[in-house]
Amino acid sequence: MSARHMFVAAALAAALIGPAHAGRSCEAKPPTAVSVQRAMTLAERTAQRLDASGAQVVVIARNGQDLGRWGLRWSHLGFAYKDGDRWRVAHKLNQCGSARGSLYRQGLGEFFLDDLHRYEAGIAVLAPEVQTRLLPILRDNARLAQLDTPAYSMVAYPWAQRYQQSNQWAIEELALSQEPGASSRERAQAWLQFKGYEPGVLRIDALTRLGARVSAANVAFDDHPAAKRYSDRIETVTADSVFAWLERSGLAARVEVLR
Repeated sequence: MSARHMFVAAALAAALIGPAHAGRSCEAKPPTAVSVQRAMTLAERTAQRLDASGAQVVVIARNGQDLGRWGLRWSHLGFAYKDGDRWRVAHKLNQCGSARGSLYRQGLGEFFLDDLHRYEAGIAVLAPEVQTRLLPILRDNARLAQLDTPAYSMVAYPWAQRYQQSNQWAIEELALSQEPGASSRERAQAWLQFKGYEPGVLRIDALTRLGARVSAANVAFDDHPAAKRYSDRIETVTADSVFAWLERSGLAARVEVLR
C-alpha cells in the first residue's frame, strides 16, 4: 500500500469514529472527496518536512476555524512525535456539544481531516533536550494523561484548574516533561509562569459571553478572575501565544508554515 493510500485509509476510518473536535467546525457533515484529498496532501507534505528535520517531537498546529476577528491564525495544537517509521499526533479533543474533552493519538491524515479553514500546518521543532524529556511521556498512556482534566472549556483560564482546553493541556504536559516537580496542574502552571508564558487575550463583551455560555456546553467563564472578566478581558491558551512563547523562551525554533 502506498503512503498516500495509507493516509487516505486512516482518514476515512477516522471519519467514521465520531465528532471529536478542537479548533475545527462542529457542523455535522461528512467529509468530501476534495477535503480528504487536501488533508492527505497536507499530511504527506508535513510528514516529509518532519522527516527532513531530523526531529523526534515537534509542536504542530492546524487552522480549523477562521479566528481572524481575534487576531489569531492557529486554532489548535498538539505534539507530533516519531513512532517507528511514522508520525503520530498526541492531542486533546473536545466532544462537540459537550463539556468534556479526551486525549487522542492520531495519524497526520486524521489530524488534518475535513473542513479546515485553511489547509496549512504550523510546526515548531522543539529544542533537542526538550524533545528528549518529552518523547517518553508521549509514548506512555499513564503519563500522557497525568495532568488531563476532562471538564472542558474552550476559553479555560490558564492559571486555574476547574477546566482544561486542548492547548492548555499541551503546555501543561510540556511543563511536566521538563520539570519533574510539576506533577500537578497547579505546579505545571507555576513552571509555565516562571518560564514566561503569556496567554492570549480575547476581548469578549458581556452579551457575547452570556450568549456563548447559554448556547454552548463547552464554553465557560466562571474560572476567570472577576476583575478581568468584567473588563471583557478573557485570557486563554491560544496556539499563537504558545508558538510565540516557545520561540521567545528558546524551547523551540520559530514556527514554520506548510501548505
